[in-house]
Amino acid sequence: MNPPHRAGSPRHDGGRRRWSQFSCWLECVCVVTFDLELGQAVELMFPPDVKLTEKEKTSICYLSFPDSYSGCLGDTQFSFRLRQSVGRRSSRREASHFFGHVYFRQVKDVSVKRGYFQKSLVLVSRLPFTQLFHSLLQVIAPEFFEKLEPSLEAVCNEIDQWPSPTPGLTLNLPVMGGALQVRIPSKTDKPGGSPVRHIPTENVLPAPTLLPSLHEPDLFRSFQSLLVHLQMIWELTLLGEPLVVMAPSPDVSSETVLALVSSISPLKFCCDFRPYFTIHDNEFREYTTRTQAPPNVLLGVTNPFFIKTFQSWPHIIRLGDVMTTGDLPKQVKVKKLSKLKILDTKPGIYTSYKTFLHKDKILIKRLLKGIQRKRPSEVQSAILRRHLLELTQSFIIPLERYMASLMPLQRSVTPWKTPPLIRPFSQDEFMSTLDHTGPQLTSLLKGDWTGLYRKFFRSPNFDGWYRQRHKEMSQKLESLHLEIICDADLIGWTKDKSEVEIVDLILKLREKLNKAQRQQLQMKDGVFEKLDSFVNSIIRTLPEDLHTVLRPLETI
Repeated sequence: MNPPHRAGSPRHDGGRRRWSQFSCWLECVCVVTFDLELGQAVELMFPPDVKLTEKEKTSICYLSFPDSYSGCLGDTQFSFRLRQSVGRRSSRREASHFFGHVYFRQVKDVSVKRGYFQKSLVLVSRLPFTQLFHSLLQVIAPEFFEKLEPSLEAVCNEIDQWPSPTPGLTLNLPVMGGALQVRIPSKTDKPGGSPVRHIPTENVLPAPTLLPSLHEPDLFRSFQSLLVHLQMIWELTLLGEPLVVMAPSPDVSSETVLALVSSISPLKFCCDFRPYFTIHDNEFREYTTRTQAPPNVLLGVTNPFFIKTFQSWPHIIRLGDVMTTGDLPKQVKVKKLSKLKILDTKPGIYTSYKTFLHKDKILIKRLLKGIQRKRPSEVQSAILRRHLLELTQSFIIPLERYMASLMPLQRSVTPWKTPPLIRPFSQDEFMSTLDHTGPQLTSLLKGDWTGLYRKFFRSPNFDGWYRQRHKEMSQKLESLHLEIICDADLIGWTKDKSEVEIVDLILKLREKLNKAQRQQLQMKDGVFEKLDSFVNSIIRTLPEDLHTVLRPLETI
């Protein structure tokens, strides 16, 4: 699957350094073609020296083409996600997967033996910016298919000039004579906040194309045949249940899976998810074995073969062709898993799952009326996103409030003792708080909220949420302890202490400061400098023989 060396491929002095800005956004750009002898093969790759393993290249090849059952003629855009190879060195530890964004073209061509021109342009990135990369492909792919390699090299050089994707900044990203204007999401963003507004720019002609979001999918388009079952699909996603989306094509598959992941925002979906999954995936055997319970993963598939493979799975969404007219889309029905047929399976949600909460009939009626009245899709999506956001927040706010109560009181943190521990999370204690501070305060939905919480506690999404919150609280406690130490009379404390006690204090302070800098803890201005200055001052008061022991530690 190695791309052949081409005389025209750029070889740069200094190697990877030239592509440093490019690598902030993309791992690589690939062109995948169909070879009669090899099958799918990488034809071209930028940067030419990109470090992908053979397994990763093979996966990208298979995932970049729709399977033969999809019958995708013309241009098709979709996304996939693949696990990085074990042992790969990554500067971003949390980025264990690559995202691939595909622009596939299949058109009749009598000059080709198979009778069809088939090629994919693929952007591979660690960043989950689906909307940005799909928009970028819409700009560059048509030009590439016409002018081939030179236009692609030019675009890659432009991307290598882009500013870094710094959270919170609004950027203009020049590409092929135009520009895309985007705002990079930040942890401090308010969920459901206003979309990015156009910022006036000098010397940018024509005006930049404004992308309201880098990663939010069109929820209404993805869920239009599932509107009456919104509550069910939200709960299945929230609980991280094993779920398969069977779609007629990879674009419908990937859009639906990404919409499901997005439906529980701002809660992070902590299970594995594959917007487009094939029998060639490295995890195919792992995820389809019948010797153990189905894993907590969300898979999007198009091959009818999977109907037989996933017959033991508890939840399957079978989608039909997407409606492109303004007609009312036919709403799928919930069906028993026993009705799942290998041949001619009709659209539906095949599950025995019963929702904990009741449907929001007012919302469903509003959305269906919106279709009849030709309400714009982006408005329908905004209504849907607002509802799902408020529903998720109503569920998560009581958990956030209880978690905050586990934090030690500030007055219990003293400079001379190790900070007290965060209290353990007690499910029963949390449940006892729901009568007074439960989701009923912010949501009108009725049902068994308590049962939903109990099932959520057994899900990977709760485990991921708890671990992240506990980490954040631990770091906040560490920051608070350092700030309190900074305000204490350290010089006075050392006056009646032995050399051993003073050296022990210095070593512990150095360790805490180094750890705080490694973790990039948020601290009041001047704390690091003041503590470092104190440590160095104390070292100078100690005997010379101790200077030589402590001097290597003087620079943090």
